[in-house]
Amino acid sequence: MATLTIDGRQAEAEEGQTLLAVAKTLGIDIPTLCYHRAVAPVGACRVCVVEVTGGGRPGLVPACAYPALDGLVVETDTEAVRESRRMTLELLLARAPNAEVIREMAARFGAEELPLERGDDRCIRCGLCLRICREIIGPASTCFAGRGVQREVSTPYKLLSDVCIGCGACAYVCPTGCIDPAEFCSHPLEKIPNEFNCGYDSRTPIHIPFPQAVPNKPLIDRENCIHFKTGGCGACKTICPADAIDYDMEDEFVDEKVGAIIVATGYEILDPKIYEEYGYGRYPDVVTSLEFERMVSASGPTDGALRRPSTGLPPKTIVFLQCIGSREEKAPGKPYCSKICCMYTAKHAILYKHKVHDGQAFIFYMDIRSGGKNYEEFVRRVVKEKVATYLRGRVSKVYPRGGKLIVQGADTLSGGQVEIAAEMVVLAAALQPSSGVRELAQKLRIGYDQHGFLSEAHPKLKPVETNTAGVFLAGCAHSPKDIPDSVAQASAAASKALGLITHDRLTREPTIGIVNIQTCNGCFECEGVCAYGAIGPREIRDRRGNLVATIAHINEGLCQGCGACSVTCRSKSIEVQGFRDDQLFAEINAISSGNGRGQ
Repeated sequence: MATLTIDGRQAEAEEGQTLLAVAKTLGIDIPTLCYHRAVAPVGACRVCVVEVTGGGRPGLVPACAYPALDGLVVETDTEAVRESRRMTLELLLARAPNAEVIREMAARFGAEELPLERGDDRCIRCGLCLRICREIIGPASTCFAGRGVQREVSTPYKLLSDVCIGCGACAYVCPTGCIDPAEFCSHPLEKIPNEFNCGYDSRTPIHIPFPQAVPNKPLIDRENCIHFKTGGCGACKTICPADAIDYDMEDEFVDEKVGAIIVATGYEILDPKIYEEYGYGRYPDVVTSLEFERMVSASGPTDGALRRPSTGLPPKTIVFLQCIGSREEKAPGKPYCSKICCMYTAKHAILYKHKVHDGQAFIFYMDIRSGGKNYEEFVRRVVKEKVATYLRGRVSKVYPRGGKLIVQGADTLSGGQVEIAAEMVVLAAALQPSSGVRELAQKLRIGYDQHGFLSEAHPKLKPVETNTAGVFLAGCAHSPKDIPDSVAQASAAASKALGLITHDRLTREPTIGIVNIQTCNGCFECEGVCAYGAIGPREIRDRRGNLVATIAHINEGLCQGCGACSVTCRSKSIEVQGFRDDQLFAEINAISSGNGRGQ
């Protein structure tokens, strides 16, 4: 450890730290242009100079490259320092007058434009782009060309580079924003579509999947990370102050014993491409409601500004189409109502008017299903305030003409055909279960319907429970739901799970299967038909511990008393308690003998 003084404040520095790094730990701002934590400092721009007045050789030194030595006395804002920065910025201003960061920094230190031949670009020749390409990424596809004032960043022989991988690291570290990787790369730059924003913007290989993610920590996309593709880079590991990057970490399976499971697998939307008449996937201005939701979101690809994907301008006329795939008896549609479309379409119409005040919105619908507290009032508000024009009917075709989308449909209330020249069309596609939910249901031994939604034990008395004890449902895994219903069901499922695991002893219905150990021959045909995984092997041993037989055993906590094992057992060794043959015969005899009330 080295002890030094910066601006009269004492600081402790680790071996290898620079004056710039130590100053940052003290909250002292030292301006710099050529420094980036991912590459080794070289002090090229000379803007970060500080004055060493004691403990070493006195004079002006670059803070980004000068080591923090024991006993140094450093001043970051002396007259000599300010004058040096001013002169440096005047020269940089003459070379790169169009660089906004240079102009801001020049105004800060009182630098004036010199009567020199002015440049016309933003590059200050700091070399950051070259060094990160050579030292960190690896291809070294850029270099300095020319000498003196003619010096510039280029590729060898000024030809498009075949070794450039288009990673964009050079543009990322450039302090003036003058680098365009496309100028150096011979092939189109690959962009990683941001899945959360439906691909309308791009993301980096290290990213947080979505806002409010749990845990809210970034992850590395190995398929697109330069380190995993080429073995180069590693900048993130170099600059991570917490040393949290571990390239050798692998996915692992962790086995846990749990007392309850809540299944909340969410939903997917039906792909509207199956309806070619609407043009989704062929016309960029035809989007789904989920994509529209991201467009108008403040955290979306356009920071909440609604723009046409084709032109980037606000749409003056927009058409919302409901029931795309919902309430259709024939495939590929879904016969059920998706429940939430009517309400979020009304919400989208209000959001559209907030974004485009002079815009006009049309909504084609089959029926308005707004069941819920204040839901009908919300829809009536949209109609009364003329936020949108509702048209009862279906749309037959959407096609482009003259830079707009022509929407042809019917208005069954007026009995006529409607043709609207829209700039954007929004499709309210049907909700469907998440992919793989059937396989999950089979693993958990819970039921599902013909559409893939998970089945509850009883639609009225047990709406969040399944036939398998300890497994509960929440959200759209059960059926299409809006946010209030999903929250209510999730709270109920959590309460049921807590009620199950907070008791030392559980009570349940006594009507479960029982095995007669005297007659069971251990064929285990019952195990294959048990839908709840309640049957397993049980070893019978004598007093000496020798294995005598292996018979079926029923887990009382899992058995639901369905009786499937009882009717399968050939030796009649399994019966459902409370419904044994002798009990049923006794009931029948009591009735037939006249002792029962049925006589």
